[in-house]
Amino acid sequence: QVQLVESGGGLVQPGGSLRLSCAASGIIFSFYAMGWYRQAPGKQRELVAAITSGGSTNYADTVKSRLTISRDNAKKTVYLQMNSLKPEDTAVYYCNAVLPGWPGEYDYWGQGTQVTISS
Repeated sequence: QVQLVESGGGLVQPGGSLRLSCAASGIIFSFYAMGWYRQAPGKQRELVAAITSGGSTNYADTVKSRLTISRDNAKKTVYLQMNSLKPEDTAVYYCNAVLPGWPGEYDYWGQGTQVTISS
């Protein structure tokens, strides 16, 4: 059974930092591309950061230079370091695992973790 379990969300003031973690089980983690998505109330889910199995990264323009995605294959965990947080970063953040070359078939989601930026 595949599980992606996010943690690290919470309430922080503008300008603060958070580090999200997503622990995977039930998959050969090193084979998977990993991503962090977010969904704010009334908005569509959007990709904020992704990392390939080889470690290449890409980011949404709105978060570049503030967010950093990384992975630890030994721990089967992907991280999202978030700095200089803004109220517009408030959303539920979801972890995603996708096996390249198998679109739609090996595609898994976590349950989400709430991030709230407010003074």
